[in-house]
Amino acid sequence: MGDTARQHLGREQAYEYEMVVKEPRLRVSTGEIFSVATEDSTNGSIRSVGQLPVSEVLGPQAIHRQFNPCAGPIFVTGARPGDVLAVRIHDIEVDQQGVNCFFPDHGPLADSAAFPECRGPYTKIIRHLPGPSGTTSDGTAVLDQKTQWPLQPHIGTIGTVPDRPVAAGSDTLFGQTRHGGNMDCRDICAGSVVLLPVAVEGAFLYLGDVHGTMADGEFIGNADECRALVTLSCEVVAQKSIPWVRVETPDAIIQLNSYRPLEASVKQAFLWLMGWLMDDYGFTAREAYLHLGLNPGVRIRVYQLVDDGRFMYTSGVSFPRSSLPLETRPWP
Repeated sequence: MGDTARQHLGREQAYEYEMVVKEPRLRVSTGEIFSVATEDSTNGSIRSVGQLPVSEVLGPQAIHRQFNPCAGPIFVTGARPGDVLAVRIHDIEVDQQGVNCFFPDHGPLADSAAFPECRGPYTKIIRHLPGPSGTTSDGTAVLDQKTQWPLQPHIGTIGTVPDRPVAAGSDTLFGQTRHGGNMDCRDICAGSVVLLPVAVEGAFLYLGDVHGTMADGEFIGNADECRALVTLSCEVVAQKSIPWVRVETPDAIIQLNSYRPLEASVKQAFLWLMGWLMDDYGFTAREAYLHLGLNPGVRIRVYQLVDDGRFMYTSGVSFPRSSLPLETRPWP
């Protein structure tokens, strides 16, 4: 599926754990289609049910909490501070399998007496079957002999280099800033465009942590973690200010936010979406406010509800494209 890529960044160059300025692995022009091979969040260390998520298997990266390796950095010609990088995702083809783990001492049931079988360590392999395209881009996830569902591949960690050093801000595991990071947003998928603020010349794009499927909230703390081949392209929106990462799909515009507590994350996403409707789509403040309270097409998404003091809760508020002014609805 998707478009034929011109340049390719191999998986051997997909083991970065900080989104920082360094020698680019790839340089692309605006509009140029390219592909990136990514590793799974466990650094490819777990490939069978016999490999449990313990330090002996996870390797030295576990000691330093180096998970969610990302490919990059990717230098985008023409991207300058104050711009927005629009990353169009053409296709995500996941590996033939993914993995989900119950880590020892991690997750909401890590010390549960009521559900001891949900304590780690435990490994589950999820099979990925090809779909109508002949690839796993539109395939099926097989949990067991009784249960399967459509794959919904999406990018868990994506971002540009932040504008200033912040605590864990550039970390690919815990980092969540207005420039992106580990957001686990299911809407960052094939057919969508991710809007990221640019702080440095070239933007320095990173991406990885692809999931084959994931439930809203990612309650366990990890999803269907898998290797993938991602095909994408970038455009630059010159001198455009946005407060936080945004996503556009054929059906909706979505304002994201990562913050604590959850209700504060959602409230701020609503306010930023209100500003987006006013600035880009001509809504008055009253019109936007009424829509956000009355329009049944406005939906709240809780993408990441991992209850770990170092994570923020990633939420999103989605506004239906059908309720935008007619002249602004077309989707390229």
